[in-house]
Amino acid sequence: MKPKIILTGDRPTGKLHIGHYVGSLKQRVALQNTGEFDKIFIMIADAQALTDNFDNPEKVRSNIQEVALDYLSAGLDPEKSTIFIQSQISELTELSFYYMNLVTVARLQRNPTVKSEIKMRKFESNIPVGFFTYPISQAADITAFQATTVPAGEDQRPMVEQAREIVRKFNEIYEPVLTEPEIMLPKNEACLRLPGTDGKAKMSKSLGNCIYLSDTADDVKKKIMSMYTDPLHIQVSDPGHLEGNTVFTYLDAFCTDEHFSRYLPDYANLDELKAHYQRGGLGDVKIKRFLNEVVQEELEPIRERRKEYEKDIPELYEMLKKGTEQAREKAAETMAKVKHAMKIDYFA
Repeated sequence: MKPKIILTGDRPTGKLHIGHYVGSLKQRVALQNTGEFDKIFIMIADAQALTDNFDNPEKVRSNIQEVALDYLSAGLDPEKSTIFIQSQISELTELSFYYMNLVTVARLQRNPTVKSEIKMRKFESNIPVGFFTYPISQAADITAFQATTVPAGEDQRPMVEQAREIVRKFNEIYEPVLTEPEIMLPKNEACLRLPGTDGKAKMSKSLGNCIYLSDTADDVKKKIMSMYTDPLHIQVSDPGHLEGNTVFTYLDAFCTDEHFSRYLPDYANLDELKAHYQRGGLGDVKIKRFLNEVVQEELEPIRERRKEYEKDIPELYEMLKKGTEQAREKAAETMAKVKHAMKIDYFA
């Protein structure tokens, strides 16, 4: 039976936010603790981050530490998950080079995630080649570890599908040595793509609409209390609308019935709260205060763990070094199979 292997990760362009947390990080921790997977690889994708931050390497370098702290604080365990740095594994670059022969420019241009990112960054015709070939690099990352499962948000579905295409084409042309991955999306629909606090569709560091896992309790409260709601809900008596209402999207993602008994006993569950808001007579401030209690309960243990990990940064880097060495062993094993299949293992 083929081993069950997870590969997932994040670009170190800033601290991780709660969109990352509900979209994939919380799920990774849960999967890690089930014991159902033979191996879990968590990648800090610094090489990918450099594709659109090539002129600011210090930004990427400094955020390696931030992302690693977020990982450990959220509950990832280096004894159960292999956490590693992408750029330190040269096999990933080599695999990307070979995969470039299997993908057309037209196919890359059709990738919805690439199109969206190009538009957001206003690259237009000045697209760095490294950024344009991002899906190929990601396919190399996934296949180097023979990953069967890729936990990710909805926006990564086109990337995983392109990786699957590359695997099928490689296996057909050469030998069936690569594993075709499956994406694993969050089960809670609201977690698929958590919007920014300003109501924009994407929570993004560059848009400044994030709640970070490392934010202080005061910062979190300020951001929640200024959140975008329903612009037509001016008076408390006005009927409110749920569609596009960021506060209710966050409640869908975070709250449970138990939260109501602790912080808002007037209601038994979220459905009751929504019904009251829709018929009028419920103010936005009351709902935001409730959301703040819910989110603070989730983030407080993460903040406390982070304080402990921050006390020993050398140990943090030792963990990353060990994880990277383990990851490279697996990537080298796959690389040997790939070269053999391509008939380029001349000195084997």
